[in-house]
Parts: sequence; C-alpha cells; structure tokens
Amino acid sequence: MEIRVGEVPVHYVEHGTGRPVLILHGAGVDHRETEACFEQAFDGTEGFRRIYPDLPGMGRTPAPETLRSADDVVDTLLGFADEVSAGSAPLLIGHSAGAYFAQGMAAKRPAQVAGLALICPLLSESRDIPEHRVVVGSGDIGDDEFRGYFVIQTPEMLERYERYVVPGAELFDHEALDRIGEKWSLTTNAAPAYSAPTIIIAGRLDSTVGYAAATDQANHYPHASLAVIDDAGHALPHEQPALLRALLTEWLTRVERSS
Repeated sequence: MEIRVGEVPVHYVEHGTGRPVLILHGAGVDHRETEACFEQAFDGTEGFRRIYPDLPGMGRTPAPETLRSADDVVDTLLGFADEVSAGSAPLLIGHSAGAYFAQGMAAKRPAQVAGLALICPLLSESRDIPEHRVVVGSGDIGDDEFRGYFVIQTPEMLERYERYVVPGAELFDHEALDRIGEKWSLTTNAAPAYSAPTIIIAGRLDSTVGYAAATDQANHYPHASLAVIDDAGHALPHEQPALLRALLTEWLTRVERSS
C-alpha cells in the first residue's frame, strides 16, 4: 500500500484492526525487519492495527531532494500518521533510528501520540558503547554484517538475518541518508518531557548505540519503564522475542489504562 505525503509516496503494510500502532524500523533496512519481530510480539493480542512504513530512502519509499534533515523525515512521518490513523492518536514503536524519529514525533505532537516505545534507540548523543561480543555461537557463520550485528549467532538468527534484514539493506539509498544525516539533530530535542506511557528497552551488549544513553532517557519521560537486557545487542528484537513481547504487553496495558 502507499500514501503520498507531500512529495513522498510512503510504502507500508499493515496487519490487524483497532487502535493504530505505527512501527518504525532502523536505518539501512525496511519494514520487513520490524514486521518480522513485532508481529511475533503482538501475536495473540487483539485490538491493535499494526502499521509498518518504509522510512524515506529505504525499502520502497524514496527520499526526494526536499528531504534534507531528520526534522523533514519527522514531518513526513507525522503526515503519514495523520493519514493512516483516521483521527485516532496512534501508538509509536521505533527500533534504532526509528526510535529517534518516534521521539521527535512524540515531542512535536505529544497530544497526538498515545504511547511511545523506544527499542535500542539511536540518539543524538551516545556514550560508553561496549565492544561487540558474541554470547551464543562460534562467531564463524554468516557475513561480516551479521557477525557485527547479532550477539546470538545461531543458524536460526542467521536465517532471520538473511530473510528479513538483507533484502531491505539492498534497497538502501546511501546518498539520501547521507544528505539527511548532515542535519541529524532534531529541533525538538529541547521539547518538554513527553508524559504518556513510555517504555525504553536496550541491549546491554549493543555495540551499535550502547545502552547507557538509553538509560539517561528514562529521566526525560515521567511515565517510562526502563529495561536493559543482558545477552542482547542491537538485534534485540530478534534475539530476545519473549522478553520483548512481555515488556510491550506491560506497556500496552499502561496505555489502555491511561486512556
């Protein structure tokens, strides 16, 4: 499916009916990675319409020259959210760079976001990023990208990587993302704290963005739960599906209660 937001035709897929949940993938992939992870997390949960867009410059969503900053991407995603949510305040879930954009959306329009989930968030500033360390597996399967992304390196994780990560990586518009990255800082960084139910989930072994900066964010969200998961890296949604499901279920319960 596709919705045009200004000059950007945003490609997306969706599943289920009910309250809209906008789920944003990270950089260099497309909706297939988040779809694979979060459909598993929502399995058996009713009343939520899960919407997975390809972010600009990734998958089947182009990034025209008019998109020149992270703020431009946030504005495009807000326009997309307006179109697909049909007047309802959506929930936002973001992984990695998707979490960064979700933060910007919630900061810019807090009243129009019912809840915020940040998974391994890529932030404007990171600190204390650990060295990559494999905790399961011999470390000699897959390509260099797989070995640098996953800390649980089993044939099952390799199959998920090849099925859900690699195809999106092949559609990555490097030139567009470099252009947007030149103005990566969001103007909403100094916005007041977002006060709706929030959850922040980080992998203790995340050698891409670390976990320390994510823990700092807990103080910015007065109704945030924080979880730092051992034996998980940046690929946490693949590596720890049961914990991800349990934590999102707790968050969804708080969102429903606050409504």
